[in-house]
Amino acid sequence: MSVPDDQPHTRTRYPAGEAPPEAAPGRHPLRTLGAVLGAVVLLLVVIAVVNRTSGSSTQAGGTTGGAGSAAGPGSGSAAKASATAPTGAQPVTTSQDGIATGYPHTSEGAQSAAVNYSVALGSSQMYATASRHSILQTVIDPSAVAQLEATTDTQYGNLNKTLGLTDGVARPGLTLVSRPLPAGVKADSYNGDTATVEVWSDQLGGLAGTGSTQPVAEYWYTLTMHLAWIGGDWKIASYSSFDGPAPIGASQQVSSANAIAGAVNQFGGFRYAR
Repeated sequence: MSVPDDQPHTRTRYPAGEAPPEAAPGRHPLRTLGAVLGAVVLLLVVIAVVNRTSGSSTQAGGTTGGAGSAAGPGSGSAAKASATAPTGAQPVTTSQDGIATGYPHTSEGAQSAAVNYSVALGSSQMYATASRHSILQTVIDPSAVAQLEATTDTQYGNLNKTLGLTDGVARPGLTLVSRPLPAGVKADSYNGDTATVEVWSDQLGGLAGTGSTQPVAEYWYTLTMHLAWIGGDWKIASYSSFDGPAPIGASQQVSSANAIAGAVNQFGGFRYAR
């Protein structure tokens, strides 16, 4: 079965919600645009690019650095939290390979870029070579793209083998699911040509279908992206990640694997604007 199109199709204003806790300011090399291995399921997260160890992080074009530290869910003050509200500015109207581009040279533009880039980097398109390279060329600092392509080719080659995929395509009867669901965004800093933005997100990941040994589950994490204004648009210079904040799971009945696969194929993702 073909990999579902998890790239954003619909533009919407970003929903209101509490901002995630502040992350540590340290920057480390971007190493994996890979998946998150949960207790019972391989949760495929970003950019793609998530290290399960709290405080571990990565930077585009570099090698693995030392572990940093990230503030836990209770470290933020309630007084600092603010709702994510639309500014009234014109939303992004252009795109490249299905990814929104051409963001305003503003703090709001940097936040919109961070959210949309996190969705692209966490999508199932990262598991196919051609679409993965296209995503990296769109969202990463151009000076780091070549090295990152080589690194992720190896990483996703291994992930494809682990999941039984053929360049991102699951065997008949199964559907690869990898879709981030951003819940909130906030700007930690903005200095004209650089910005640090946090994206709090849920992620659906796994293989849907009868007989799957990696059923679709969810995983909460926070990405801290360091963005740079390059060539008239925001690009990812580096970013880090940490687990959570994760809410208590609801007592809903779990849907069948076929129902999950049908929903992923029928419901398109969103394009976000701050």
